[in-house]
Amino acid sequence: MLKHGLTVSLLLLAFTVGFAKNDTKKKDEKGYKFTEVKTLATTPVKNQSSSGTCWSFSGTSFFESELLRQGKPEVDLSEMFIVRHSYMEKAEKYVRMHGATNFAAGGSTYDVMHVIKEYGIVPEEVYTGLNYGTDVHRHGELDAVLEAYVKAVVSNKNRTLTTAWKEGFNGILDAYLGKLPEKFTYQGKEYTPKTFAASLGLNMDDYVSITSFSHHPFYETFAIEVPDNWAWAPSYNIPLDDFARIFANSIDKGYTVYWASDVSERGFAYNKGFAVVPDADLSDMTDSEKARWTKLTDSEKESQLYKLEEPGAEKKITQEMRQEAFDNYQTTDDHGMHIVGTAVDQKGNKYYKVKNSWGPNQIYGGYFYASEPFVLYKTLNIVVNKNAIPDDIAKKMNLK
Repeated sequence: MLKHGLTVSLLLLAFTVGFAKNDTKKKDEKGYKFTEVKTLATTPVKNQSSSGTCWSFSGTSFFESELLRQGKPEVDLSEMFIVRHSYMEKAEKYVRMHGATNFAAGGSTYDVMHVIKEYGIVPEEVYTGLNYGTDVHRHGELDAVLEAYVKAVVSNKNRTLTTAWKEGFNGILDAYLGKLPEKFTYQGKEYTPKTFAASLGLNMDDYVSITSFSHHPFYETFAIEVPDNWAWAPSYNIPLDDFARIFANSIDKGYTVYWASDVSERGFAYNKGFAVVPDADLSDMTDSEKARWTKLTDSEKESQLYKLEEPGAEKKITQEMRQEAFDNYQTTDDHGMHIVGTAVDQKGNKYYKVKNSWGPNQIYGGYFYASEPFVLYKTLNIVVNKNAIPDDIAKKMNLK
């Protein structure tokens, strides 16, 4: 009797363990799991904190990776040096336009390249931009003061500008960000910002901005009509299929991508570590499931789609979809980031690995994975090295 009871107990235990293993396996299959395919060299994740300067953080990260790609030592470039110069030029444009243009913390990919080309660059340790009592970037007060200042300059009742307004504006920047260095010593050598930039060997003419919208001719340039493109910088306009090829070719050839995108979509699940554009896959549904799905309201369907419990079908992105989202303010100049690799999920779907500038306290240490449909749908523009562009596309662009 005891022997029989022991046998039954062992059978029950085996069944229970087996059931638990199967249950665990099902749980393990849930969620998004990524396997990196290719990861390019990059510098540590930084934190823009409470500042609207993602465009500068992503730009310096991009050029830091360009230096690593060329086999050069790691360098931490100063984001605030770029921000400082951009603020001054932005103010001049705002005043010249009688206030009828954008003045805000945001910027474009062009701004980073323009500052490096015109003014040079310095290491982070030379110019941190932290001159106002904090050890992280908090620009709320600075942005409010600068905006109030330029508005006062434009609306003054003298009917002419004083000779002091630029000096006053620079004085605010000096107080908050610190005075710009004319000379500095770095690793035992003396530089100016321009000679330091020259020592890096980066030629800003080697980089181009590319976009993909149908309201302008393809293979020509136009200034993307968004507020943060205050300098009216041009981008090459490329059809979506070629646009997708540039992304893929860049990473494949070892070039990272400076990425300006919209992150207001519900599928941008940064804390979970991914960004997707989910869609219903009717071909995978049974007849009864299809019947239930078609009876759901739009809000109920959306609620189901954005549970984001595991990889599923995503929207097939078209040129028309991109244009409609841009025209309806659904794709805006939200955020600048840095694409540094590729990955696949457990179902084999392709993603791009993205370095963000919100610090490392996140599931993947400040990185996330953006699905290829998300990238093709929500990209505003990219900057790449000319050599990252497939030859046949470069020829259509008349690149030299």
